[in-house]
Amino acid sequence: MRSGFNGTIVELIRGDITLEETDAIVNAANSRLAGGGGVDGAIHRAGGPEIMAECRKIHNGCPTGEAVITTGGRLKARYVIHTVGPIYSGGSSGEEEKLQDAYRNSLALASSKGLRSVAFPSISTGVYGYPVDDAARVALRTVTEFVKTDKEITLIRFVLFSDRDLQVYSDALKALSASL
Repeated sequence: MRSGFNGTIVELIRGDITLEETDAIVNAANSRLAGGGGVDGAIHRAGGPEIMAECRKIHNGCPTGEAVITTGGRLKARYVIHTVGPIYSGGSSGEEEKLQDAYRNSLALASSKGLRSVAFPSISTGVYGYPVDDAARVALRTVTEFVKTDKEITLIRFVLFSDRDLQVYSDALKALSASL
């Protein structure tokens, strides 16, 4: 599924983010940038040791909601933008704002580097426990708000791991499009 917002295509696909040929892919990282499981581990395995070597040079890690950039190593994408989403603890600890920050800061970093296309996973919905339905609404609303003022990025792709996640994001994108 795809929709246009202010000259930017927002696309939803089911797939493997490590195979994306966008300028950058986004990694749902941990704050230590130490690699891990899920999408983080898959990106590090597919991209090779160059990514971890650059992560080790980022001495302060990456706080929740912030974003940093490294090489794409052996990935098809030129860059990996590492962002840390919130650990979900019921929704009353600022999780929505931190998730918005993770998407917004990733896009701002991509734009500042002149990148035109970015692929995202569903940040925080794996081991961090953020409900996919809520996360989809936050993610899509945040990226469509971002492209209202940014003209650099022309493609934002969400690469979703399961058919269920793809359906949830598709429903959220349809609802968002209808409300605009």
